Amino acid sequence: MSEPIKLALVTGGFRRLGGHIAGRLAQAGYALALHGHKYSEPGEELAGTLKECGTQWFGFTYDFGHDSAAAALLDDVVQHFGRPPDLLVNSASVFDYDDARTLDGASLEKHLRVNMTLPTLLTTALARLTPADQRASVVNIIDQRICNPNGDQLSYTLSKQALAASVRTLANACADKLRVNGVAPGLTIPTEDYDAEQMERLTALMPLGRLSSPDDIASAVCYFAEAQSVTGQTLFVDGGAHMKSFERDFMFM
Repeated sequence: MSEPIKLALVTGGFRRLGGHIAGRLAQAGYALALHGHKYSEPGEELAGTLKECGTQWFGFTYDFGHDSAAAALLDDVVQHFGRPPDLLVNSASVFDYDDARTLDGASLEKHLRVNMTLPTLLTTALARLTPADQRASVVNIIDQRICNPNGDQLSYTLSKQALAASVRTLANACADKLRVNGVAPGLTIPTEDYDAEQMERLTALMPLGRLSSPDDIASAVCYFAEAQSVTGQTLFVDGGAHMKSFERDFMFM
């Protein structure tokens, strides 16, 4: 009898980095539950990969501004696929600008809710749903800036530091049902705020002389998904950026 197809839930899985991770998991043979805040259809590249791989997938739209979204999302995934995920990738994230002069309670609460609270609620809910004779995998997408933070995007940075700290705690608390690990990218998919000359300068500043690519991040996720003896670890995939201290966010350099 052939092994059942593994199921992955990727939050923020329709676009950008989450979409690249979802595409790699499709190529690895996973069925996919894709979550989006407002998107319910994959981008063009991901759609092509899903079609080429013949991937079984379904989209779920949930606003992570509400704590109840975690349990509701997992319930919907189980109802649709008939079982809980074998892999949860917490990739959904909010990234707004604030600093010590502009930070307020609303901004901090929003970042903590989406970037830390919901991943934690999803993780613990998955632990409760995972059968006693199985162990699922959780991979949190963090950020290299947790090592040498500056004052930019303060709410975002604090939320990612909290998510990073949760990896070891949840890996221990849920060890009977889950393996929990983290991947910390560097600058990977630049926004329109960056120009070509700036990208060349930033690349040259990295210890490895390169920035992380979406494929690099997806490879790290796939490693953790299958590494049965690995838990409580955070892997920096950033060209070495976490080993240096930068005075400002890359956007301003």
